Amino acid sequence: MAQPALTRTGPGRSLWSGVLLGIGFMAAVDEIVFHQILAWHHFYDRSTPAVSLLSDGLLHASELVALVAGMFMMADLLRSRAFVPLFFWAGLFLGLAAFQLFDGVVDHKVLQLHQVRYGVPILLYDLAWNLAGLALLLIGALLWRRASRRRRAGP
Repeated sequence: MAQPALTRTGPGRSLWSGVLLGIGFMAAVDEIVFHQILAWHHFYDRSTPAVSLLSDGLLHASELVALVAGMFMMADLLRSRAFVPLFFWAGLFLGLAAFQLFDGVVDHKVLQLHQVRYGVPILLYDLAWNLAGLALLLIGALLWRRASRRRRAGP
């Protein structure tokens, strides 16, 4: 059975392994630092504490699935000598940014599942959250552009 070119090639799969690891890593940072250590919020704060705890557990399970899938994909690429580091790093930063911006824009503002912090003026927290995501997105885009140029230039 033929696979799409993007998933069959080393650069495409390297990019996607980085994206999965980036999403999983940033979700883990959010879960561990902001949900557990600082206790600033839970994934879903609009219900009882038990539901908030359940939502954090589901987020944690999802981040582990992303991390394991990304690691297996990366291990397969390394085994088959198809791993392309620059595409991987681009994907990693794009994945970090994807989680950060999705959480900051969709979860925080559109769906209002939770806020970064409660009981304080939220504007600076929102700006820091989303500007960090934009910085990660910019780094990922620049790395992807560099990787694509190198690939087109050839070996």
